[in-house]
Amino acid sequence: MDKKVFNTYSQYYDLLYKDKDYLIETNYVISLIKAYNINTKQILELGCGTGMHASLLAEHGYKVEGIDLSQTMLEMALERQRKSSIEVSESLSFYEGDIRNYESSKKFDTIISLFHVISYMTSNEDLNQAFTTVSKNLKSNGIFIFDCWHGPGVLNDKPIKRTKVFENEKIHITRVATPGLFPDKNCVDVNFDISILSKHSKKVEKLQEIHRMRYLFTEELKSISNNHGLEIIHAEEWLTKKPLTEHSWNACYVCKHK
Repeated sequence: MDKKVFNTYSQYYDLLYKDKDYLIETNYVISLIKAYNINTKQILELGCGTGMHASLLAEHGYKVEGIDLSQTMLEMALERQRKSSIEVSESLSFYEGDIRNYESSKKFDTIISLFHVISYMTSNEDLNQAFTTVSKNLKSNGIFIFDCWHGPGVLNDKPIKRTKVFENEKIHITRVATPGLFPDKNCVDVNFDISILSKHSKKVEKLQEIHRMRYLFTEELKSISNNHGLEIIHAEEWLTKKPLTEHSWNACYVCKHK
């Protein structure tokens, strides 16, 4: 993970993902919590970004501690917290932290890591460190919910070049994503070329970023989970709740602390 990439990215993050339905995703996560650990009260979110999921979970009565590597994303999350109701605000806490070595002062009923944060753990060392963090911070019989790129889906339906356009009253963004597949490393480099036009000054800012993403397989995740005192108790397609197939790109797993 490159901290500098995410500090730059965060300036435009909410606009780039304005079509992302956080409410549906949050309700989906809550359905998993209710199915596998209904007594959950405290949640740790690894890679909380700008705090959208955390805020919505807090609105449902959960106390959420969110961590992120990007200070600028955390500033946006804290601003969102300040604008929330007193009840929601008091249920949220945000800290700068790395999911590979974070240790809270308390243990949690449920840990979540969403929007493919686990797929940013591109080396075996990173992945093992992330699962160590989960094991350290999760209560006995607690659950860990995460999504990731699903290996069979990525290899069967290979990523292609995509262009997306976003705008608000201030800026117009064109983002071109060009993938590079590295099967020997189970990784995809997503090369972003981003142009940001200021509607006021007419100036154009250009950014280039590389997001390396790891696609994962159920059997390797079972092995890693077991090595850290966790057991995968459920797997499905993210949001659809369908069984994983060779065409599933987005996988969701639920692990239980032994």
